[in-house]
Amino acid sequence: MNAIQPASKSGTLASYIPALLDADPEAFGCVIYKGESFIEAGRTKDRFTLQSVSKIVSLALALMDQGEEQVFSRVGMEPTGNPFHTIQALEKEKPSKPLNPMINAGALVVTSLLEGNSGEETIGRFLAFLHELTGNPSIHICEKTAASERKHADLNRSLCYFLKSHGVLQGDVEGTLDIYINQCSVLMTCRDLARIGSIIGNEGRDPETGRGILPPRIAKIITTFMVTCGMYNASGSFAIKAGIPAKSGVSGALLGCLPDGTGIGVYSPPLDEKGNSAAGVRLLETLSEKYDLSIFSSQNRV
Repeated sequence: MNAIQPASKSGTLASYIPALLDADPEAFGCVIYKGESFIEAGRTKDRFTLQSVSKIVSLALALMDQGEEQVFSRVGMEPTGNPFHTIQALEKEKPSKPLNPMINAGALVVTSLLEGNSGEETIGRFLAFLHELTGNPSIHICEKTAASERKHADLNRSLCYFLKSHGVLQGDVEGTLDIYINQCSVLMTCRDLARIGSIIGNEGRDPETGRGILPPRIAKIITTFMVTCGMYNASGSFAIKAGIPAKSGVSGALLGCLPDGTGIGVYSPPLDEKGNSAAGVRLLETLSEKYDLSIFSSQNRV
């Protein structure tokens, strides 16, 4: 950890959501979880908001709610070299559906597909799903961060209205946006992240009980998107350097998973130029190199 943490000095805190500037740039924690065993280092009890890591959770829930055909009729499966909040890419696509669920436009469409008779019911289902994935019923929304995001949501609001004008996003724009902001503002720890990663890597099964929480097919889809799109437009280089399916968030959260059911949760707020945790990326690259963790390694291929 002491050799990795200095990498955070090369990063900066996310500033477009003012509440994220309250994070301690020195915070750094990592949890590796497999079976019933946790390995922890650093400040693993610190809580942080999920931000874009929530996109893999909402995608899993939407796929269970609506099925693949319905979800992927509205959002694509292709990587993009554009920034995660781009609107320009939507104008080039005919029809104007987002290229994948990991960019903001795609994630907003996915959120609009979550079942619920009200916004409160939908976000309640999202939280209940997180409680099941993590085994932590205390997980809740950070109201301060959600309020900050609502005040600075003009770009995401624009994406929603653009998508609605093209018939890709259906339903109430403001309601969808509020659910999305709430899902991004859920508080979590590295241990919670690692447990989610373990379930995804374990084909959707709870590593402690063996109970299926995600259908194996959905776990496979989520893992694939983590490889191709999970690290914003640095996903290709990260796949080459680390080869670990991962999803990052601008809070400094980083979730990784491996096919043997190992889950990894990292938190370090300073971000690199691509919007990923600078120290988190360095840590996963280092672990992968040292322990040959890449899913593309010959010894890890099935």
